[in-house]
Amino acid sequence: MKTLNLKNKIKGGVLATTLVLTTIAGQVNVANAQSVKNVVLVHGAFADGSGYKALYSVLTKKGYHVTVVQNPLTSLEDDVKATQVALDKQDGPAILVGHSWGGAVITEAGNHPKVAALVYIAAFQPDNGESALQWLQTAPPAAENGVLPPDDKGIVYYDKAKYHAGFCADISKEESDFMYASQGAFYAKGFVTPITHAAWRDKPTYALVATEDKSIAPEIQRAMYKRSNTKVTDVKGSHVIFMSQPEKVAAVVMQAAQGK
Repeated sequence: MKTLNLKNKIKGGVLATTLVLTTIAGQVNVANAQSVKNVVLVHGAFADGSGYKALYSVLTKKGYHVTVVQNPLTSLEDDVKATQVALDKQDGPAILVGHSWGGAVITEAGNHPKVAALVYIAAFQPDNGESALQWLQTAPPAAENGVLPPDDKGIVYYDKAKYHAGFCADISKEESDFMYASQGAFYAKGFVTPITHAAWRDKPTYALVATEDKSIAPEIQRAMYKRSNTKVTDVKGSHVIFMSQPEKVAAVVMQAAQGK
């Protein structure tokens, strides 16, 4: 009888220890999942930070602290500096997210010590010595693409007549008109400036391919992300999937934040 009681006590002790360890492990996993709570969003050309409102709303409701960078779009260096200023203000590690031209920006700015991971949304992802323009020229443009040649000031605009179909076909015409009206002036020299240190070579990297993109061809996106061994998620949508499908984009940002 004493032996039986001893066995039961041992079993009970083992069970209790297992439960405690399981609880601790669960708490550690939760802590790890919540270890990165800062997200910095970098917009691209032919747009401004206001386009991130839907993604901002989804992420903040999930408990993330979100900062939207307003790129001057005057050069790669200026946009990188604006992003670094935003990163300096973060109170801990951050996930750095870039759309379109913003991908080139985060590729350089992502070397900031507070950047824990990178997320590319239908974005350029050049390597050292490469420019965004080099990649844009690796596939013929879609008929809907409305990127115009630089004007006499060196500024690149998007053809207004093609903006909705070519840039943001899966949002309303009303939203598209506002987006066109609020865009910054993008200086072409940014497109041809090479990357000096590609952050994706050193940090965890995620990307979303917009499969219906008419501004950066999906095959260009796939080629860049395959080359860098980026974790890729396909989303059926236009160049602005962060506006039309913010929940799917947010899911990838949260995946990056949780290190999955």
